[in-house]
Amino acid sequence: MLRQVVHRGLKAWFYWLGLFVSRHPVFFLTVPAVLTIIFGSTVLSRLQPETDLETLVAPTHSLAKIERSLANSLFPIDRSKHRLYSDLHTPGRYGRLLLLARPGANVLELAGQVLRVHQQVLDLRVNYQGFNYTFAHLCVLSPRDKRCLLDDIVTVLEELRAAMRANSSVHKVPLGYPNTTLKSGRVSFIAHQLGGVSFAPNSRDQQVKFARAVQITYYLRNHGPPVQDAVAERWEKELCALVGRLGRAPRPHPADQLHVQALTSASLWRDFHRTGVLAKGEVLVSVVLVLLAATVSSSMRDCLRGKPFLGLLGVLTICIANVTAAGIFVISDGKFNATLLGIPFFSMGHGTKGVFELLAGWRRTRENLPFKERVADAFADVMVCYTMTSSLYIITFGMGASPFTNIESVKIFCQSMCVAVLVNYFYVFSFYGSCLVFAGQLEQNRYHSVFCCKIPSVEYLDRQPAWFKTMMSDGHDLSTHHDSVPYQNHFIQHFLREHYTEWITNTYVKPFVVILYLIYASFSFMGCLQISDGSNVVNLLASNSPSVSYALTQQKYFSNYSPVIGFYIYEPIEYWNSTVQEHLKTLSHGFNKISWMDNFYQYLRVANVSAATKNEFISILKGSFLRSPEYQHFTEDIIFSKNRESDEYDIIASRMYLVARTTEKKREEVVELLEKLRPLMLINSIKFIAFNPTFVFMDRYSSSVISPILTSGFSVLTILILTFFLVINPLGNLWLILTVTSVELGVLGLMTLWNVGMDGISILCLIYTLNFAVDHCAPHLYTFVLATEHTRTQCIKLALEEHGAAILQNASCFVIGMVPLVFVPSNLTYTLFKCSLLTAGCTVLHCFVILPVFLTFFPPSKKRHKKKKRAKRKEREREREREREEIECIEVRENPDHVTNV
Repeated sequence: MLRQVVHRGLKAWFYWLGLFVSRHPVFFLTVPAVLTIIFGSTVLSRLQPETDLETLVAPTHSLAKIERSLANSLFPIDRSKHRLYSDLHTPGRYGRLLLLARPGANVLELAGQVLRVHQQVLDLRVNYQGFNYTFAHLCVLSPRDKRCLLDDIVTVLEELRAAMRANSSVHKVPLGYPNTTLKSGRVSFIAHQLGGVSFAPNSRDQQVKFARAVQITYYLRNHGPPVQDAVAERWEKELCALVGRLGRAPRPHPADQLHVQALTSASLWRDFHRTGVLAKGEVLVSVVLVLLAATVSSSMRDCLRGKPFLGLLGVLTICIANVTAAGIFVISDGKFNATLLGIPFFSMGHGTKGVFELLAGWRRTRENLPFKERVADAFADVMVCYTMTSSLYIITFGMGASPFTNIESVKIFCQSMCVAVLVNYFYVFSFYGSCLVFAGQLEQNRYHSVFCCKIPSVEYLDRQPAWFKTMMSDGHDLSTHHDSVPYQNHFIQHFLREHYTEWITNTYVKPFVVILYLIYASFSFMGCLQISDGSNVVNLLASNSPSVSYALTQQKYFSNYSPVIGFYIYEPIEYWNSTVQEHLKTLSHGFNKISWMDNFYQYLRVANVSAATKNEFISILKGSFLRSPEYQHFTEDIIFSKNRESDEYDIIASRMYLVARTTEKKREEVVELLEKLRPLMLINSIKFIAFNPTFVFMDRYSSSVISPILTSGFSVLTILILTFFLVINPLGNLWLILTVTSVELGVLGLMTLWNVGMDGISILCLIYTLNFAVDHCAPHLYTFVLATEHTRTQCIKLALEEHGAAILQNASCFVIGMVPLVFVPSNLTYTLFKCSLLTAGCTVLHCFVILPVFLTFFPPSKKRHKKKKRAKRKEREREREREREEIECIEVRENPDHVTNV
């Protein structure tokens, strides 16, 4: 009883809402237009891009950020970033060159050319407020001699150039890998500075014979006055411009044997933002294509009842709603980022579904009713379901915007999507409802649906040429057009009614559909077992950008070793204790180490000195070891504290650097390494942390990116279960849960097979898939469940006839609108297109192929409707029999002499 009361109450409410809109169409048409103008002007004047890429794509709450703060408090990262190497996420300002020798050439033999390019970088001049600045004014200074910090590969190349000038072979200069000994006696790790290495045969200590690439990083000071940051930004731009000039320079040139690429601290953000800039034209093309598709799909040969402009106005309604939502986003201090590119397409996919359903609801109303009542009937028929699906959109994306979401870009997208759906909902029943009122008034007064002129009479049309009849005829005889259903002449509905429903419910087709679903399920399951992590920020950049090219070259030639991991011991320990030393060796086993401890222990062995006590250990460390020229740089790795009472020194913190051997799948291996180190940091007796700037983007990324889809899916499941007692037939909810689950798993598995990883964009697409499937399957399923036809086959035919046209119209417009994104050279838009295409394809497959067949096998049964109709038929037959008996009795009484004749 409660179910019927709620359903009838909602239908009555929307019926009166439709009447109210139809009685005040000018008001509901004007208010959205005015709001769009106000908020649209705000978008144009105040829209700003988000410039902090880490805030957007890195997990907001992670242990890596806490570890970064702790490491920075002990050893300022800005002063040690030249040793804490990271591939793409070096903190602060910097510029990096990658010099790749031509195929077959040895970059070691091109040391002179490399150093000439290096000198051009050092000589770059940036003019700012009348002053010229060079790298020497901006560089990070060494704490020992106050000189600019440069990579050790520059020193190696200078030695090679000196050897070549002395007519000596470069192979006579000893060059080890990954560690090499410099002329000063200091051992340096150069695996991140020299790439594509091959070794001399029979060399004991891996002497380098050949190398393809050299990487040099120029570190700029991070802390300073705002002027310095502005100058550093200009210097980075000048570095990119220099590389561009070198690439375009005619041969011969200092870089004629080298291919030079550049990366700066702003490169990732610039190429991330570039996706939105590149997609402007394609977004406009998408709008035009969707307008054309909606106009064509809403047309009919009947010039009175065809509504091509209603399709066009429906898309226009969603467009102005998106502009209003964008204005609200900007007013609330929102900043644009490239991930928001999917919002216009997602909101269009939902909004046009409501538009086409309203148009289909209008066509199901009776023509002999006044147009205001027809609008009210269409609202009562459609808006209940559209309200429910819009509420699910807001709930699922609202859960994605909740504190459970740990990635800021996903949270911002979900917040903006909630606003867009809410504005779409109000614009559909106000602006589009007013358009429906005016179109109904034109139809009632027999005006042409395109030219808005009066349709001539039949007698006048009979005297006109055939082309004029085709353009001006309503396609229906005036004397009979109230007795039939002229709207069934729409080409999509005609195809579904006359051809498709008969074919899909054919007994011989059903086995092939079952086989098709088994294939679909098997591929989906296979893909779900191969889900990959998409934490690499390169997946969000423009595909032809310099950053992507740089990252690919870097991965090819510099993937032998992981980023340098800082190993920070932040509590005092007994370094002189042999047990502690063994423990440290165990922790760092398997790593290539850059450690003051190993060098100190080697120093003690060479000097044949013992340091078994604290006093001996610290006195030799401070008085002898750290004063040696080849070990002076280790002074930065130890923090001493002087005890005022005993005048003794204690080591309160220290650090060393670890590098792991990796392959070309370096990112996955580093994530695995971090997951192994994290438990050791928490439970080990030696209190330490391991940190690299890359960890901020990797730490708990998988759990952070999956959390929104889990919370959204759980919220949908909970709502559908809780509303079992509110819907008229709970089996509709059960079928909806099964269908949405099948669609979601299908999209997840197939997108994995299509090389789409689990990143922020694909997760947002999966949240949208939940809603898109509910949006299209819910009206279809509930029409079938509530149908009172004799058989399941007739019920599924009725459901396809009522909602099939709207589903096809919306899915086709959605896919057509996504097609231009293929031509945007960006990995982000490729992911968006792939996931959206799979979403639309899997949903249409279920609505038109899988559900029509499976619903004929499984409950709900229609036998109760058969029994009710059979009982009603028998009751009518009994009433007719009683009527006949009464007539006979009356005739007998009136003519008792003619009883036999009766």
